[in-house]
Amino acid sequence: MSELPAMIQDLALILVVAGIVTLVFKKLKQPLVLGYIVAGFLVSPHMPYTASVIDMGNIHLWADIGVMFLLFSLGLDFSFKKILKMGASPIISVVCIIVAMSMLGVIVGHFCGWSKMDCIFLGGMLAMSSTTIIYKAFDDLGLQQQQFAGLVMSVLILEDILAIVMMVMLSAIAGGQNPDGGQMLNSVLKIGFFLILWLVVGIFAIPLFLRSVRHLINNEVLLIVSLGMCCAMAVCSTKVGFSSAFGAFIMGSILAETIEAERIEKLVEPVKNLFGAVFFVSVGMLVDPQILIDYALPIFVLVMTIIVGQAVFGSLSFMLGGESLKSAMRCGFSMAQIGEFSFIIASLGLSLGVISDFLYPVVVAVSVITTFLTPYMIRMATPAYNVLEAHLPSRIIKLLNQLSTSHPNTTQQSKWKRLLLQMTVNTVVYGILAGTVIVLMFMLFHPFITNVLGQHWYVNAITGALTIIIIAPFLRAMVMKKNHSEEFRALWHESNRNRLPLLFTILVRAFIALAFVFYVCQHMSNFRPALLITLGIIVMTGIILSRTIKHRSILLERLFINNLRSRDIEAQVSGKRRPLYEGRLLDRDIHIAEFDIPQNSKWMGQTLKQLNLGHRYGVHVSSILRGGNRLNIPDGESRLYPMDRIQVIGSDDQLAVFGQAVSNETVSEDLDIEKREMKLRQMIITDKSPFLGKTMQESGIRSHYGCMVVGLEEGKENLSPISPLYRFQDGDIIWVVGEQAALDKLLNARYHS
Repeated sequence: MSELPAMIQDLALILVVAGIVTLVFKKLKQPLVLGYIVAGFLVSPHMPYTASVIDMGNIHLWADIGVMFLLFSLGLDFSFKKILKMGASPIISVVCIIVAMSMLGVIVGHFCGWSKMDCIFLGGMLAMSSTTIIYKAFDDLGLQQQQFAGLVMSVLILEDILAIVMMVMLSAIAGGQNPDGGQMLNSVLKIGFFLILWLVVGIFAIPLFLRSVRHLINNEVLLIVSLGMCCAMAVCSTKVGFSSAFGAFIMGSILAETIEAERIEKLVEPVKNLFGAVFFVSVGMLVDPQILIDYALPIFVLVMTIIVGQAVFGSLSFMLGGESLKSAMRCGFSMAQIGEFSFIIASLGLSLGVISDFLYPVVVAVSVITTFLTPYMIRMATPAYNVLEAHLPSRIIKLLNQLSTSHPNTTQQSKWKRLLLQMTVNTVVYGILAGTVIVLMFMLFHPFITNVLGQHWYVNAITGALTIIIIAPFLRAMVMKKNHSEEFRALWHESNRNRLPLLFTILVRAFIALAFVFYVCQHMSNFRPALLITLGIIVMTGIILSRTIKHRSILLERLFINNLRSRDIEAQVSGKRRPLYEGRLLDRDIHIAEFDIPQNSKWMGQTLKQLNLGHRYGVHVSSILRGGNRLNIPDGESRLYPMDRIQVIGSDDQLAVFGQAVSNETVSEDLDIEKREMKLRQMIITDKSPFLGKTMQESGIRSHYGCMVVGLEEGKENLSPISPLYRFQDGDIIWVVGEQAALDKLLNARYHS
């Protein structure tokens, strides 16, 4: 018999040990991610007394896949629209956190006597909180419905995006280049370019594709298609210089805007759990006990730096972003750990040969310790706020809360600001689309048609003409869009002084669009400047005046907007969309959360009046979602049924207690389920039987003994049905169904008169 490959043996060892350890952690009511890390520590090559993995290379490969699927699932659950709706608050918070924690990392590394490059990379590692660890901790602790959890996830997503910029900067520093120069600007522009391109093209094309094949897709096909898109975007992301995890997250964000998002999320969850477990186990494998001993003091200092730094500077950063003191502290305390991007930055330093060998295991050890402390830090936030509130003067607490709640709202802008922002966004987006088309036509189509037709002048003319035809809707939208908006018309009629600046905005956008036409014409021809300018103006005028191009431009934009709103439209139709007043609740600590009634809930079939949820938990049920229908403002006679989704209004504390009640008030699992098997038995009515001469109801076979008579045997091929009025006679042979214990009780009754 051939020997089992090492990869299968390693996977078996990892999953068996992880399964045993996570059962223990589940029993202790601890986050499962901690169990995975402990399991990795037990099966690592550093543990001499336990079985260890054979090939660490395969484990690292699976771990990379785990990170990719974790971020893909995160993108499915948290789209970019949620960040945009929050305005500038997450951006302010994430910039402050990264700057503060990076400086702390550099200072601590300097005091430890480490090299300059170690200090710089250490600062980058300490600035990156773990999206996957916090996401998993929130899930395990049941905090995903809390208001502060959404704020934390917004900042973490932006942190992951900025981590790519930081990696480019660190690479530039390691290469001796100036990180403040063009290298940093180019990296930022590159990220922005591809981020916008992928989102716009993805949201336009992918919903169209899924809509066209919806009738062919079942769960199996949808799983394969969605994972294929995830991996394809991961490959595309690495080809342009980003990480595979970043590409997976982008694809998740794109699919999050489709109707199939929730279905994909449920299908991908088992795959995510499997590879995610392998990732966290691989993190535990990197913990070297000897490193923990040799660098115990620096590890302790770094752990305290992260905990105290995030608790203090993280809370202050969220306050600067507009949160109240209590909410800011809950957010800051939640981010007191480092994770996967810290490992990636450490790997970058090792691959470049600019950091010391000890730094990677030290960072892994710090990550493991802070991961262990994460759930406790999350729980500690509210008690810490209570202590702070008790010792600080009330006027200072009031001043801090007023400072945060008076943070300017980004939606309340002047008409000029709104108009200029909209015009800028449109110009950038359409400019990126036009630029991408030009690059693809020049790099792919032109060489292809040249090989087919040869090197002739008309080949360039065909390429140039097709390029302009394709980008014409984008250029027209760039110039004409927002010229008839409410803000534009209001400013035009308010004052004559506004008219010249408004005309200037049109002229600037026209020049930008004209520049694209000039570039295509110049690249494809040798016209003189005067002729080139004349040709460009004629082409641009034709684009603006063309009704066909106008129709195409409007059609493309409407299609994109419909795709972007498809999930909202589906939510409206199915009754899942939350009410508009959610964002207008006066009390900042009050919000809406959704809960699913479990299949084995003790509440099923009870009315809201019987449950008395308002008195018991202080919450209010605003809607019940059932089978695609919405019941708004249910009265006391409304009943709850299994798999109902209820929308509840309350504070974070009230919703947390209510969520635990929903999960805990369930019918206990039947531990003796094997004894509940239904069996079929034959029973003969004798002259001594207590059932002789009685009807079915009088016999009590169903009501008293818990069994059911299925038929009467009369020598025929099939059993004869028994009428409820039939009286049992001596010699009747009846067939009875019931559980073993009930049948034993029934059969024993025939011996007692």
